Amino acid sequence: MCGIFDTVFLLHAKKNTDTSSKNANARNFIESKLIKVFYNISLINTESLLSVNAANFDQMALQVFHYQFHSNSLYREYCMALRIDEHSVNRLTQIPFLPISFFKTHTVLTGTEQHIPNKAALIFESSGTTGETPSRHHILDAEIYEWSLLQGFHQFYGDPSQYAILALLPSYLERKNASLVHMAKTLMEKSGHPDNGFYINEWQQLHNVLARLEQGGQKTLLLGVTFALLDFAAAYPMPLNNTIVMETGGMKGRREELTRNEVHAILKRQWQLKQVHSEYGMTELLSQAYAPADGIFKPTATMRVLVRDINDPLDVTKTGTGGINIIDLANINSCSFIATEDIGNIAPDGTFEVLGRMDHSALRGCSLMTV
Repeated sequence: MCGIFDTVFLLHAKKNTDTSSKNANARNFIESKLIKVFYNISLINTESLLSVNAANFDQMALQVFHYQFHSNSLYREYCMALRIDEHSVNRLTQIPFLPISFFKTHTVLTGTEQHIPNKAALIFESSGTTGETPSRHHILDAEIYEWSLLQGFHQFYGDPSQYAILALLPSYLERKNASLVHMAKTLMEKSGHPDNGFYINEWQQLHNVLARLEQGGQKTLLLGVTFALLDFAAAYPMPLNNTIVMETGGMKGRREELTRNEVHAILKRQWQLKQVHSEYGMTELLSQAYAPADGIFKPTATMRVLVRDINDPLDVTKTGTGGINIIDLANINSCSFIATEDIGNIAPDGTFEVLGRMDHSALRGCSLMTV
């Protein structure tokens, strides 16, 4: 019944091209409500999104696709330009993925708020390079971001309150709206440890804090941009028995490019570590993936990674090597289907490696080294 009414309403709306702006706004509002009912989108709220699991991920992702197709005009226009028949999409590999570069040129929003980005609770902005337009991600609901982050962290590392959290993030701290800084800040707030803190180049102070925490047997997370961790490790070698060292990528031309294996080997040697952890995230995503060892990433529950043929963006598979496509259900208010400019390899178990960047892509702060 609702589906029939929905179809009739949409056909009727298309015929009335001369309606006033007020009526058009009302029609858009009602249309969004009908779409939600038809596709059971009323169930897609913060709680249901963040309780997603392997068993219901595909169903939830397809519901989000239909919702964003109708409630995100930019995404819908992109799909239509590709001549995508919405009703023929019934598998994850058939969903169109929006090129990540759209976050540089457009405001990417879903829902009735899509025309009023000034209501964004947060705005994440990429570093960009000189003369390059940065990506901007408008976050309408900060609670979804926080829940997704904390749930993902808990999935891999447990409660943040167990850790002292130290963030070595030069270049990120020196600019506004960096998503990595907000991530670290949120984890620190949930940790509540008195030694939590951000560092730019205060290496002696950081060394002293680490030494004190190690001596007290305190579990510690040292989160850092790659070039800064390398510089700090070279200047202050020490055994870190109670510390997780997590690199977030990013060389930014600060020093000689190294492979991830080379970076990890240096950090292991300088700090006598068994493993170096890695984090994969970016301005345009709200979910993360973590690699507890060897750069083998596993997505958090709200994320799934697919691979596309470099020469045919519509040829998407669940395993193999090619361009990385990401489904991020936490992006419910922007776009959950992102074609990144990273190249990777996806294993049958859903874990993945990042092999580098596409040749035409600008080097970004969150990009990882070629292996």
